[in-house]
Amino acid sequence: MKRILLLLLVFSLVFSATGLVGCRRDATDTEATTTDDVAEGDTILFGGALAMTGDNAPFDQMGLNGVLLAIDKVNEEGGILGKQVEWKNLDSKSDPAVSGEVAKQLVDEGAVIIITSSDYDFGGPAAKVASANGIIGITASASDPKFGSHMLGDTAFTLSMWNTTMGASVAEYAYKEDGIRTVFMVTDPFISYTETLSQYFKESFEGQGGEVVYEDTIVHGKIDTAALLAHYKSLPEEPDAIWISAYPDALGPAIKEFRSSGIDVPIYGGDVLDDPELLEAWGPEYATNILYAAHSFLSEEAVPGFEEYRERYEAKFGTLDAPWSMAGWDVVMVLAEAMNATGTTDGLTVAQYMTTKTFNCLTGDVSWSSAEDGHEPDKAACLVRLIDGVPTFVMWKKPDVLPRP
Repeated sequence: MKRILLLLLVFSLVFSATGLVGCRRDATDTEATTTDDVAEGDTILFGGALAMTGDNAPFDQMGLNGVLLAIDKVNEEGGILGKQVEWKNLDSKSDPAVSGEVAKQLVDEGAVIIITSSDYDFGGPAAKVASANGIIGITASASDPKFGSHMLGDTAFTLSMWNTTMGASVAEYAYKEDGIRTVFMVTDPFISYTETLSQYFKESFEGQGGEVVYEDTIVHGKIDTAALLAHYKSLPEEPDAIWISAYPDALGPAIKEFRSSGIDVPIYGGDVLDDPELLEAWGPEYATNILYAAHSFLSEEAVPGFEEYRERYEAKFGTLDAPWSMAGWDVVMVLAEAMNATGTTDGLTVAQYMTTKTFNCLTGDVSWSSAEDGHEPDKAACLVRLIDGVPTFVMWKKPDVLPRP
């Protein structure tokens, strides 16, 4: 009888580690065989410090759907370490102080990981609390290079590419493929993400021989579109393109002002442009000739296995109109695979496993450097072009020259 029970237990663990889809280990990887004590009971608690209100809510809410979908999948296939995964999110309200406080509450309630808001300023405090308590603190889509082990602790990760990749990928494509030589740059500096995204775009663009002819600033929540347009039109020659790094409340009116004023040069930017509400606000007339770096794309061509994900998503939530949820799915799948393979929820052990593997995800292959090197993600940007309001997949791209953070 003991032998039968032992065989059943082994089968359960192996099935849980290998039966997941969405993020898969390379075929050459080997499983760890170590085990560790896990919280008592029949469940494991995954904690979320995602923003359901405030500036980051639109992105975190979409990411949350992917998290929930992946937890359903993991539980269908045996859970983690033979236990079902429970989920609890506490609204971090797009507030750094609240982010840290709700993470502390989740740790006190027994959470074995914290999934944070998808931004360094808004999510970093929660990841720092997680690291201080020896558990993984991970974000689906935060791209500022500060979101890593150097700033937040040895168990902090982002599933996203860093802004070094995001900004430089767009800059290289603009210069080499679209022939852009001069750019009018616009930045909303209200958070680190928007500042460093412009920083790395500029570094890459100028490094190739391009010229930023004017750097303008817009104020979060108080954008003066008339002044923005005046600065643009005061240039002695029209630039080849516009670069803009901001959040939707500034991106929306800025781009609408440019387009409605008859300015039809290409516009370039980062992942915030992949917001379906912006497309709805602009309409096909203004949402055109815009290229940006995204986390993934809604097609089987760009993402093998996408149609299976779409079917699962739409059965639970309805229409899938943006790829942000896919990053939330990938986070859970990476954690489930790492915990099942190592036989533990211990943060340092799981983190070490994560830095020795390449994970094949819906948002692209990802691997991480060591904690000593910052847990820098090695991941491509998904380049997307808007044409008459329709997102079009361009390519997956890593920069030929990657700026240092």
